[in-house]
Amino acid sequence: MAIYIALLRGINVSGQKLIKMDRLKEMFETMPVRNVRTYIQSGNVVFTAEETDTERLRLLIESKLREALGYGVDVVVRTKEELERAIAGNPFGGEEAAGEAKLYVSFLSGEPEPAAAERLASLRSEVDEYRLIGCEAYILCRERYGQSLFSNNFLEKKLGVLATTRNWRTVNKLAAMAAEQ
Repeated sequence: MAIYIALLRGINVSGQKLIKMDRLKEMFETMPVRNVRTYIQSGNVVFTAEETDTERLRLLIESKLREALGYGVDVVVRTKEELERAIAGNPFGGEEAAGEAKLYVSFLSGEPEPAAAERLASLRSEVDEYRLIGCEAYILCRERYGQSLFSNNFLEKKLGVLATTRNWRTVNKLAAMAAEQ
């Protein structure tokens, strides 16, 4: 059994697409997955499955959620190992702890085309920094994430891929939960 983390995009934000985590857990339990655990209201699900194709899992999850909820929810799926690599690959090291900056990771649905990554690289913010590594964009926010230039919508528009963002504490908590599976 492989261990996976499903990251739902845009639920429980500003009163939109409201899903209680106990209901989300129940929806996942109707799928061919096991050991389902959720974490906080932003749509994080850790589970195990025999399926080894993350794209097939993503399509299954999105289909089942649409069927149960009556609306679409975009999902990014990572394996336990991919999440661990994302943590180990943090290009900002201890910069978050050094000041009041907060670190976020935007999980992308795929690796952006080189031209899109170059367009994004040409953009700068006086307040925030980002680093694009593979299928993750690391964002060091010196103000609030809500004021950051590098929002999900911005990244999606510039990179042409889906993005869903989690703060560094959540990323590490999900890795710890996956390690317990």
